[in-house]
Amino acid sequence: MDDSFTIQISSNLVNKLARDDGHKLKKKVKKPKPKIPDEPVKPQTGAKQASPVPKSSPDMAWPVQSPVFFPVPATPPPVAVALAELEAIRAVVKQSEDAVKRLEKQEADMVQELTQKAKELRDKEFKLPYQKSFPCLAEKEACLECYKKHQTPSETLKCAPVVRSFADCARQSRQKQQVGSEA
Repeated sequence: MDDSFTIQISSNLVNKLARDDGHKLKKKVKKPKPKIPDEPVKPQTGAKQASPVPKSSPDMAWPVQSPVFFPVPATPPPVAVALAELEAIRAVVKQSEDAVKRLEKQEADMVQELTQKAKELRDKEFKLPYQKSFPCLAEKEACLECYKKHQTPSETLKCAPVVRSFADCARQSRQKQQVGSEA
């Protein structure tokens, strides 16, 4: 960085320094040097501005330069950076959405598999033992239908032939079971 600087000296300042120069030599008193603050010193305007004299002391600080302002470019680079970050965020969101869809599909498959296994287990565990077919089922149904049609006591006698056929069927069925168990 260039360490050069410029100072503007007005004629009023020169005259004032010329008048006070003799006065200051007589009243010169050694004063302790004040510490220079870390914050930049604001440049003074008008007649109070003095010309800096370089000193050769070890604790001397460089004079503070006024800030330099650069023009703002028409297309600032942060837009490009923001777009890149936005695209990266969109990519991460897309990956997250894909992962969610994949997990939902996996969950649906697992639920279906679990339901199928539960049905199989229920059928296996709670399966009714071998049931013998009920003999004379048709005769029984015919008997019940007849009694539903003829509900009055005088009409129930009309169901006698159906009841006799059911009784004969039941007797024959019992006889077959007894013969089968003896053998």
